[in-house]
Amino acid sequence: MIITVCLNPALDKTLFVDGFWVDGVNRVLSTRKDPGGKSVNVAKLVKVLGGDTLATGIVGGESGEFIRRELDKMGICHDFVTSEYPTRTNLKINDRLRHTTTELNEPGAPVTEELLSQVWGKIDSACKAGDTVVISGANPPGMPDDVLAKWITALNQKGVFTALDTVGMPMKLGVAAKPNLIKPNLNELSELFGEQLHYQRDVIAAARQLVQQGVERVVVSMGAEGALFVTKEHVLHSRGVHVAIGSTVGSGDAMLAAVVHYLQQGASWKEAAHWSVATACANAMCEGSATPTMEQIQDVYDKVSVNVLL
Repeated sequence: MIITVCLNPALDKTLFVDGFWVDGVNRVLSTRKDPGGKSVNVAKLVKVLGGDTLATGIVGGESGEFIRRELDKMGICHDFVTSEYPTRTNLKINDRLRHTTTELNEPGAPVTEELLSQVWGKIDSACKAGDTVVISGANPPGMPDDVLAKWITALNQKGVFTALDTVGMPMKLGVAAKPNLIKPNLNELSELFGEQLHYQRDVIAAARQLVQQGVERVVVSMGAEGALFVTKEHVLHSRGVHVAIGSTVGSGDAMLAAVVHYLQQGASWKEAAHWSVATACANAMCEGSATPTMEQIQDVYDKVSVNVLL
């Protein structure tokens, strides 16, 4: 099973316009709402790929109930802790004329030690050795920076595969706890090292340094430059394929969902990377925070190539 930890989920509301003008009047052509937030996006893609998943975390208010209802419709199991505060709403402005998506993401509701303790209880009781726990997304307000590191340490001791995708100090402390896999984007990897990494050789060197420090697998998403997949033995690279972009929202989450799903299914590192890139590219074809179908992913998979660099 893959347990996704959604501490700061969101109701994603996407507005579609033809030409988005700053400091002007914009006419909205249509809207859509989706359950969102990084870990929720991971759960949605694991389900599409045929995996067994459980989403846990914190939700509240009508927006939280919306997330529960939509996950029910998708057949995704969930077991959330309820907060007195409503789950945040993230606004996405999709400009069909310029092929851009502008995101306005709320910080999220504050959390308490009691809420976090309840979430940990659900994680601890749900997972067993051989399961995967994916923790992704920025910490909500009020959450201490070291909580994720403590959870990763405890999960590692249980024989659970841990995957981390967050930012700032929680990411630095989490990396020090030696999760099995991390998935930073290029800017987040640069933040970890305190300098902007511009060249592929520098990105590879940084990822390999993290592996030497105890992180087994590093996946670096690099936008149009594709992605790098790094372990002690292998460095793989894929540029992906050109697709008609609907929205790039959640494509990094799709990449993470696929790589952990196929690793859990026993796939090789190269095969997991292949599916990971295909899933991310197919996700970028979808509008708003919608997910691709397995047929769309398979179609892209047949066009993707993965190169062995080392």
